[in-house]
Amino acid sequence: MARKLGRFGIVTASATALAVALLTPATASGGPAHLTGGRAYTAADLRTDLAAVRAAGGGRINVVARLDRAGRTALLARSGTAGLGSKAPVPVDPQFRVASTTKTFTAVVVLQLAAEHVLSLDDTVEHWLPGVVSGHGNDGSRVTLRDLLRHTSGLYDYVDDPRVRSELTEHFEESRYDDAPARNLEAVAMRHRPLFVPGDGPRRWAYSNTDYLLAAMIAEKASGLDWRELVEHRVIAPLGLRHTYIPGANPFLTGPHERVTVKDANGAVLDLTEQSLQHTADSGVVSTPSDLDTFFRALAGHRLLPAGLWDEMRRTVPYDDLPVPPSGRRGGYGLGLRVVPLTCGSVYYAHEGDGLGVYGRPAVSEDGRRAVTIAMTTTTALIDQDRVNRSVQALIDHALCDRPGGAPANG
Repeated sequence: MARKLGRFGIVTASATALAVALLTPATASGGPAHLTGGRAYTAADLRTDLAAVRAAGGGRINVVARLDRAGRTALLARSGTAGLGSKAPVPVDPQFRVASTTKTFTAVVVLQLAAEHVLSLDDTVEHWLPGVVSGHGNDGSRVTLRDLLRHTSGLYDYVDDPRVRSELTEHFEESRYDDAPARNLEAVAMRHRPLFVPGDGPRRWAYSNTDYLLAAMIAEKASGLDWRELVEHRVIAPLGLRHTYIPGANPFLTGPHERVTVKDANGAVLDLTEQSLQHTADSGVVSTPSDLDTFFRALAGHRLLPAGLWDEMRRTVPYDDLPVPPSGRRGGYGLGLRVVPLTCGSVYYAHEGDGLGVYGRPAVSEDGRRAVTIAMTTTTALIDQDRVNRSVQALIDHALCDRPGGAPANG
């Protein structure tokens, strides 16, 4: 009988009591908090905020956070073990499938191609992929590459297809090594009507993994290289991201990582760690907290895109799929990037990743000087994402505003 995940809902099970916590002490470098006038955010603050994240996950998650700051030693905090039943602590810099954070990598290479005039953000899907987006009210001549990158295409998200959802949640063991090509997954979306058509009424936004399958297909056709080569040659290698790679159909992680598990309704453990399901341009990158901090700092530090395309990436439309952050203002979604207001008056750039029992939350300050990544893996049950997202947003706000948890906002 196939093992089931239970439609990605919360699996009821008592969490294993894990109480391992480690942090790297703060260095003496740096002055007082530059945004609050009080003391700066410390390793102890990071540990406190990380404990709140773990508590929001019901104690069922193993967590690690890394804060990189220009010219200063990184702060680290971790809680839990390397997996259910393990006595080893969470790896300091674990590899994990970054899921939808992959979209930022994909957006960067598309924008680089736009900078080189290999393609244009105003090109339609029909221009590059004739006949691919068609049927059931889908019209590739109405959808631009910009629409794909900022999720204003209205195209159905293939992950919501009942058959795909069933394969993921009710037949995981049978499907875990599925390496269906992007073209097949995109075709699933075309069996459904779009949620809306760009240009019909007010601009609307709807998150769709289908968008990034198509964006990568266009980049491949325009450049003559596959998506994996584009990311490796244009992002991973130039930035020296030694622990970042795209495994494709290979289900195994090559470096230190955590076991990802859930328990079914009968208490049996289902190990989700090895799988090939996340292999396309919407979800296929593997990385670590340190490498993600480097990537996002390079992006915000203008090392990956010329000024005009970086401005384009940050031009946003409203989103409605995440909680309102501590600033009280939601922010917007650009081209593979969220722009989120901070309580200290600036903004941060981020893109979350929610996979099969693995959740990544990288974020970088507007000036690129501070970046923080939180990585979480399940042990017995999938998390309440809304609750965890709120605690993560608080940690990010404290870390990037350089303000201890509970300190008053400046301004």
